[in-house]
Amino acid sequence: MKQHWTLDPGVTFLNHGSFGATPRVVLEKQNEYRAQMEREPVRFFVRELEPLLDHARRHLASFLEADPAGVAFVPNATAGVNAVLRSLDLDKFDELLVTTQEYNASRNALDYVAGINGAKVVVADIPFPIASPEAAIERVLEKVTDRTRLLLIDHVTSQTGLIFPIKPIVDELHKRGIDTLVDGAHAPGFLPLNLRELNAAYYTGNLHKWVCAPKGAAFLYVRENRRAGVRPAIISHGANSLRRDRSRYFLEFDWTGTFDPSPWLCIPDSLRFMASLLPGGWPMIVHRNNELALRARDLLCRTLGVEPPAPDSMLGAMAAVPLPDGDAEPLQDALLFEHGIEVPLMPWPAPPKRLLRISAQVYNVFEDYEKLAEALLLQNVGRASARPGTG
Repeated sequence: MKQHWTLDPGVTFLNHGSFGATPRVVLEKQNEYRAQMEREPVRFFVRELEPLLDHARRHLASFLEADPAGVAFVPNATAGVNAVLRSLDLDKFDELLVTTQEYNASRNALDYVAGINGAKVVVADIPFPIASPEAAIERVLEKVTDRTRLLLIDHVTSQTGLIFPIKPIVDELHKRGIDTLVDGAHAPGFLPLNLRELNAAYYTGNLHKWVCAPKGAAFLYVRENRRAGVRPAIISHGANSLRRDRSRYFLEFDWTGTFDPSPWLCIPDSLRFMASLLPGGWPMIVHRNNELALRARDLLCRTLGVEPPAPDSMLGAMAAVPLPDGDAEPLQDALLFEHGIEVPLMPWPAPPKRLLRISAQVYNVFEDYEKLAEALLLQNVGRASARPGTG
């Protein structure tokens, strides 16, 4: 599979989760769209772009099992989170609920909006290691009050790689008249999605990660009864457009100023190409990456002498394992510069505690993680008796 990517052959790349990686054929298609744009920029932006965006939107909506009318393009999930939060009409009596495992950029946006409006941020502490999905549900719901206005929650956590049980949380809050903003930055291509069935008020996700589209491809999905109240973080020409042939939602989100739309236009190509790599298409990709991540997690746990920190049911194509206390950055540098392994280490929940997080994409093989386990032992992290492949 590695032949389909331009990844450095001298690096064992175990960090697909951070920024993804785009296949060669998709990069070639992106260059075609850019050439089309530069050949006649006025024709492209004024006459050709909207039909191309609608084509990409239909393919993406089918993949997400979502209403196409609710799918807006954004450059990244952080932009989607900001659009929703900055569209809320809040006051000092409102509470915004979030978890301790929320992605830092999204949490910053929440704190910023709350500060402007005087709203209160309430934090649900979700542990890691964690015993069960029910533990996450309980921790969230016990923080809900009659003043809770919105829950911001990751679908897949960035630091710990957990899949949160989003559906029962969304359902319970919906019963109480509370909206949920799901930060699904990792979710598309990582796990099966059905946004109609999920029925969250707001859902945003990246496509440059597990779908492998070019950087700058992401979406915001807004449920129909909330669509009229959501506007992009950047206000542009669509705000006072007199057009009636397109929704205000599309007019505002599809054009926030001159930009390179090629990442969005390549979404159908990424979806098709990735699905072609395995005979079972996307379901097989999701299953294969999950199995590989679990095998790799178990190997690392044996090497480090720790118990698996989360149940298998809460993992997808990523897994995090706790390391002995220490400074994360020097070890991460040593793994890269001495062993040729790109893998993230992060101080979590705070130094000197640290986690190592692995990713599994179709170009990875089990030997990649055996190499990582051996390197950890050579760096005196782990048990000398737990050689890769043993235990």
